[in-house]
Amino acid sequence: MTSMTPPGPADRARVDDSSPAARSVLLSPTRPSTPPPGGPSTPRGGLRTSGAPSPTPRKSRFLRPGWALSALFLGFPLWWALGLGTFAFVIFAVPLGLELFRRHGLRAPRGFGVWLLFLVWMLASATMLWSDAPGGEPGGFGGGRLMVFGYRAAMYLAATIVLLYVVNADERALPTRRVLRLLGVMFVVTTCGGLLGVLAPGFEFRSAMELLLPHGIATNEFVNRMIHPAAADTQDILGYDEARPIAPFSFSNSWGANFSLYLPFFLLSWLGREAGWRRRLAPFVLLLAIVPVVYSLNRGLWLALGVGACYLAVRLAAQGRLWALQAIVAAILVGAVAFVASPLGTMVEQRLNAPHSNERRSQLATETVRNVLVGSPLLGFGSTRDVQGSFASIAGGSTPDCQACGVPPFGTQGQLWLVIFSQGVVGLCLFLYFFARRFFAHWRDPTALAIAGSTVLIFFGIELLVYDTLGAPMVTVMIALGLLSRATAGRPPEPARAGGPR
Repeated sequence: MTSMTPPGPADRARVDDSSPAARSVLLSPTRPSTPPPGGPSTPRGGLRTSGAPSPTPRKSRFLRPGWALSALFLGFPLWWALGLGTFAFVIFAVPLGLELFRRHGLRAPRGFGVWLLFLVWMLASATMLWSDAPGGEPGGFGGGRLMVFGYRAAMYLAATIVLLYVVNADERALPTRRVLRLLGVMFVVTTCGGLLGVLAPGFEFRSAMELLLPHGIATNEFVNRMIHPAAADTQDILGYDEARPIAPFSFSNSWGANFSLYLPFFLLSWLGREAGWRRRLAPFVLLLAIVPVVYSLNRGLWLALGVGACYLAVRLAAQGRLWALQAIVAAILVGAVAFVASPLGTMVEQRLNAPHSNERRSQLATETVRNVLVGSPLLGFGSTRDVQGSFASIAGGSTPDCQACGVPPFGTQGQLWLVIFSQGVVGLCLFLYFFARRFFAHWRDPTALAIAGSTVLIFFGIELLVYDTLGAPMVTVMIALGLLSRATAGRPPEPARAGGPR
């Protein structure tokens, strides 16, 4: 990584986070990042993309650094029960942002300037909120559209704050091991919520937020889904009503996205050398997790897990870890036999034979891109738009007897479509470039943390096409990027090869 200040001896000793990985494979996912002596200093409020983490501000007598992350993840079942699960990521980003503000200079991963440009472009797209989109419902210029835009903008900002906080947190103050365990706990919480949705699909209750908010806001469909705790969402996908787990989130697709993104961190923190008692429980958690994964009927989740298993196998084989590869293959075979012999295999077969929303999804994506290119290719439309009628008729739409006759709004059914419809082609290019650059900066790194982080980015890339990942999934991805950047910045330089410098 390079510094924005004049280079000194310490700067020349640093390693570019996009350079080939060190030869030695770390047996632990963490490595302390010790600030190099005499490193560059940055004026208060400055931003640099190199060096060790900036000095940690004076510790509070009562709260240790990163307490907000611990409160967010360890208390997440409580926030969900209160109706704050969706908003908790924004709420706890506030104290993290205040800690960042008190630091003397900030570090950022390479390519972060592109992400800042995306945020600026996202804010600029708000000027299009009051414009009609081709094929969309005309009008709708009230505060509802602005409220939805503000919610999404706050989520983007919260994810950015979390990224910067993790990158700049000192390893001694906020150990990587601690962050991994927090995300591992979230995987267990997600699994338990999924099991609740399978065993008690009718479980739901009114939250404190529902009771406190005005009736008109609390009953708004968009708001109510986020503040009303429920275990499952019943849908007719297989030709009959089937409950799909959603707890502790708001939608079944959100449950699937979060499950996959927490999984690599669960494997690191519950199966690693320092896992302790967690190593004995991890196999049982993974075995139980199969049940809600199947009942979720999330084909995007199934695809992501399959691709992730193949990626992990290739990385292990390339490193010569044949024993680990054999263990994974054996576990997959045992699980596959047990799966096929159970009723779960029949359910998966039924789901694959019931395309359900394939045609509607593809047509919605096509119309989303076409309408942006025709109406506002540069800035997009700031937010989603309701489809006028249905794809078959302007007068069409959902009815009490045919909910599937309606069409989801333009810019939904996938984060990719949300970005291109809301921020246009330019916004989409900035968005994709940032995450692609971060992936290629770490994909050859042989450390366990880098493999897990790269797997998270692969999951994220697949699910961009089918899931709305703004919120908890985006925050998890940003944490992964922060841990990877911090580990690379604190890694000693690789010795030069014989025959000259690298």
